[in-house]
Parts: sequence; structure tokens; C-alpha cells
Amino acid sequence: MRILSRISLALLALWVIAATPARAEKIWYPFEVEIFDPPFNAERQRHPGTYTPLDAAARPWRICVSIPHLKDEYWIAVNFGVFDEARRLGVALQVFEAGGYGNLETQRQQITDCMATDADGLIVSAISGDGLNDLVAGYLAEGRPVVDLINGLSVDGLTGRSAADYWDMAHATGRYLLETQDSGDGTVRVGWFPGPDGPAWADSGDAGFRSALEGSAFEIVVSARGDTGKTAQGELVEQALDQHPDLDFIVGTTVTAEAAVPILRRRGLSDRIKVLAYYYGPGVHRGIGRGQIIAAPSDMQAIEARIAVDMVVRALEGSLELRHVSPKIRVIDRSNIRDFDASTTLPPRGFRPIFSVNDWGTGNDE
Repeated sequence: MRILSRISLALLALWVIAATPARAEKIWYPFEVEIFDPPFNAERQRHPGTYTPLDAAARPWRICVSIPHLKDEYWIAVNFGVFDEARRLGVALQVFEAGGYGNLETQRQQITDCMATDADGLIVSAISGDGLNDLVAGYLAEGRPVVDLINGLSVDGLTGRSAADYWDMAHATGRYLLETQDSGDGTVRVGWFPGPDGPAWADSGDAGFRSALEGSAFEIVVSARGDTGKTAQGELVEQALDQHPDLDFIVGTTVTAEAAVPILRRRGLSDRIKVLAYYYGPGVHRGIGRGQIIAAPSDMQAIEARIAVDMVVRALEGSLELRHVSPKIRVIDRSNIRDFDASTTLPPRGFRPIFSVNDWGTGNDE
């Protein structure tokens, strides 16, 4: 009787587990955004609004996604965002990464190959601001929508853009530096690392940061560009410190900030030289929480990626109205990190890149 009771209890427990509904997925929308009006204007004219995506796609559209690389978790968050939104909407999707900002020809070939498989639309985070213009113009002429995700494209006639302006991101970082860090009586020496040569976002970031510091006591005494791999950025930081050991701040990409933390620790400079990033990733998130990095703004790249997928679907279905949107930028530091919804910006813990969704293509399918 006792054995039967135990078996019955075990069966009851299994039934309860099976009958309990799965925890509902977090709904990311409606989401506060800035709507650029007119779209793609260079003067950054915009107004606040909200973005609400479709409940589902009308059919399983086939969408190509091209990103520069997956060498840091910023782009892994983008990978998660496009994958999860494609799954939610019920569309097919392939993601390609070119391996780094020096690989424009690789990105061009990957886009060409993917779009040749009768893809319906394209999302692209460009390695070069104008290096893909001929390809993109061709797809637009064929009536296939192209959405610019994050990095910036200069081609005319884009279908849509889901991207914060990196001028704003870097300018917000510079303003934070001026408003929260004591300049004392003399010059404050800054090392500035805006990212690679070529992509529009790095040029915009460089201009925005310099604009914020103009006329202040904060002086950029060294600046260097390079690929956003940790090795490349670490070498730039090492070279800057060899030439300017009296720096007060290191400011740059998320990878710059992540690379700078152990370098400063090894050189015994962690207490004297402070670090900021001008966009956000998991390493920066951890660094802020541990007091190793002062602050960084988030462009909420996982949300930008979701919006890009919805934009393409809306364009294919004739319902695209908001053609250029950006999440509202927020600067995160230790004072507000607990209130920050990290799911807008970081991939879930343990997430690994996925390259094909809903049985389109081979390898790493959902």
C-alpha cells in the first residue's frame, strides 16, 4: 500500500508538471522609440513615439541577415534579437557573419549568395557605409526590401533603418564624462578609441564624442582606430599607455573597455585611469557592476534587431509606416544598473549564435 502511494504521488507530481502551462515569454513591446522624421535625415530630427510589431507574419517570408562578426557579445545580442523575433513572427531567416570589419568582400559575397536563394528581404549591418551600395540598390530596384540595422548605409531609397545614431551615443558618453567627473584645475587627458576605419557608426561616434568635449578641460591626447576584436583593441590600449602613461580616462568601444580593465590592473593603473564605453555589452555590464567601468550608454541592440525583422515583414506585407526608429538612449552606471532591463541589450545567459531559423538553410537550425 505504501509503495502504491509513493507511485501514485510520483505520477501525480508528473501530471501536475505536465499540466502546468509553460512560463509565458516576456513581451518586449510596445517599446518607447524615437521616430526620425523625415526618415534618414542627417540633422537627427525626431520625435518620441512607440513601436508595436505585428502579431505574426502573413506567410513564412525568407529573410537574409548580414552582420560584421560575432567576436563580441554585442553582436551575439543582435543575433538573439533577430532569431527570437523571426521565431515569434513565424518567418524563415538566415544569419551570416563576415568575421570582422576588414572583410568587406566576404560580407558582399555572403549577401549575394543568400539573396540568390530567392530571399524576400535583407537586413544588413554594414562593414562599410558605402561599400554595399551597389548590391543594396539592386535589391531595392527588384522590389526586395532592405533594412539598415545599427551600422549605417548611405544608399538612397532604403526601406527602413533600425538604429541609434552613434553620434548621440558618443555625445552622451562625453556629456556624462563632463557632468560627473571632476576636471580639477588642469587638463584632463583622454584616450579615445572610436572603433574601426570604414563603418559609418565609428565615424559618427568619433564626431559626437569630440563635439561633446569641445571647449572643455577634457582633451583627447591619443586616439586610434582598429577592428573590434579584443586582441586588436588591447594592442591599441597598450600602445596608447606606452606613449601616454599619464592618461586620466580611456573611452571607446565595448571591446576597448573590456580589454582595458585587465591591462590597467596588470600595470597597476586601475585606481588612477578610469574607463568608459560608448555602447553596451555583457562585459561592460559586468564591469559597471564591479566598479571597473564607470558608465556606458545602451542603444538596446536586441530591440533594434527585433524591430528590423518586423520592418522587413511589414514592408513585404504593405504595412510599413515607421521607416526610421531608434530606441531611446540611456546611460547606465552603478547608480541605475539595477533598474536597467538588460534583456533589451544583452543575450540570455548561455545563448549561442543561431544561423538559421525555421528550416531555411543548413546547420544550427532552431
